Amino acid sequence: MTARRNFKRQVRARAAKTGESYTSALRHFLPTPPGDVMSEAGNLKSVRLAVAQSPVREDPRDGEALRESGREVRALMREAHARGARIVHFPEGAICFPSKLVMSVDGPDAIGPADWDRCQWRVLQSELAAIAALAGTLRLWTVIPSVHRLSEPNRPHNSLYVISDRGEVVTRYDERLLSRTKVLYMYSPGVSPVTFEVDGVRFGCLLGMEIHYPELFAEYERLDVDCVLFSTSGTPGNTAAQAQGHATVNSYWVSLSVPTRYPTPSGIVAPNGDWLARCPSDGSPSVAVVNLDDSSEAAADAVTYGRPWRREARGGIYTEHQVNDPRSEDRTAAF
Repeated sequence: MTARRNFKRQVRARAAKTGESYTSALRHFLPTPPGDVMSEAGNLKSVRLAVAQSPVREDPRDGEALRESGREVRALMREAHARGARIVHFPEGAICFPSKLVMSVDGPDAIGPADWDRCQWRVLQSELAAIAALAGTLRLWTVIPSVHRLSEPNRPHNSLYVISDRGEVVTRYDERLLSRTKVLYMYSPGVSPVTFEVDGVRFGCLLGMEIHYPELFAEYERLDVDCVLFSTSGTPGNTAAQAQGHATVNSYWVSLSVPTRYPTPSGIVAPNGDWLARCPSDGSPSVAVVNLDDSSEAAADAVTYGRPWRREARGGIYTEHQVNDPRSEDRTAAF
């Protein structure tokens, strides 16, 4: 570990002296033979991402509350734009996270099937349309969770809309692994992962309680994403630690967007597992902004070495090195 720290210190010193990026300085110390994994980092990527935290309201019958949420979202979009972001990412329930008891036909004291006729759909759609229009005006990609209405009698999806910098919905992610209450009483589950690109950086989307399913994060690694955007209204367990773990084992960025009421703030984790930017922990509506830059020290080792090596390891590299040896097969062999 000491040798590794000294090596990284040498790379940082060269980068500071020459003005090179961390990755360029790293190449000076580790000249790479043709065909080595270092070549996979030749096409470096960068985009400026803002992650938001905002209040969450739970009654979709309250039209004025929906409008207030929309105004707050647009205010944070303007802040993200002022700080140079190309894309902004919001928490689940940024417009409304319908309460299972408010929506229940057996409520408010018991959970039952949701009555979606209670939702102020026109107000919700109007606020989302205003958000899309502002995204086009600001030239700001906007990832905003919302309920997505389906044809009767189907329940809606719990979704993430991806709105381009032209103000157009270019794709939508529907939560797949729902909580018991969501799937039994409220929503129709989604069926597939979703990816999209901004300035050459590929994003994947997850939602709700899907932080608890490492297979979904591994799926996005296989789909070659650079960053997973995870939005939640709150879920049991140490969500922040799980976000760091998923970023580290998959060697990509993870953006965690949570409500202002959540115990830990929204933030962005680098491929090495470090938090690079976090919103204030005082529960205030805010955005944190960071460059997702493959050439940064927080990403270079993971992107250049960690991720390519794990792919090679999973591809069967060990097979040719396995041996037939009775002392290997006999697991009771002593010393």
